[in-house]
This record gives sequence, structure tokens and C-alpha cells, in this order.
Amino acid sequence: MKKAIITVVGQDTVGIIAKICTYLAEEKINILDISQTIVSGYFNMMMIVDLSGCSENFEKIADSLEKTGTQIGVIVKCQREDIFDSMHRI
Repeated sequence: MKKAIITVVGQDTVGIIAKICTYLAEEKINILDISQTIVSGYFNMMMIVDLSGCSENFEKIADSLEKTGTQIGVIVKCQREDIFDSMHRI
């Protein structure tokens, strides 16, 4: 299984989850875990996804997610799980 971590941060607005999840479904990317919260009007979401069913390369997925975020006014970052784990290991 090829996993990635997706984070979404920005001003809360209608449709953030729908837009991101629609893109993931279209690319056959499965959401394994998801957490989202809103604090003082700011939206924050973190997802662990499985890229195994996706035919696109990782760089294109990360770039497309970033562009999707720009369209809806949020910051979207996508990192490979192994790199994310290495960066956050103490």
C-alpha cells in the first residue's frame, strides 16, 4: 500500500471537504483516516490516503491538490507517508 498524508488549512467555507474528496474519488485515491476541525473560523483537516489505486504519479497528485486548494482558498499539502514519518520522528 502506498500511503500519503494530506493536510488542508484555511478560512472555513462551504464545500472544502466536498471539493477535496471529489478529486480524490475521481483519481481512485482511498481515504483511510480523516480528521477535521474548525477553530475560530479556521478549517484544518488531515487525511491519510492510499494511493495504490491511482494511476497518476505522486508529483501530479500533489500539484493537482495544491491547485484545487488555491481554487477554493485553502492550502493543501500532500506528502508521502515515509517522508512525513521521517520528518516528524524525534
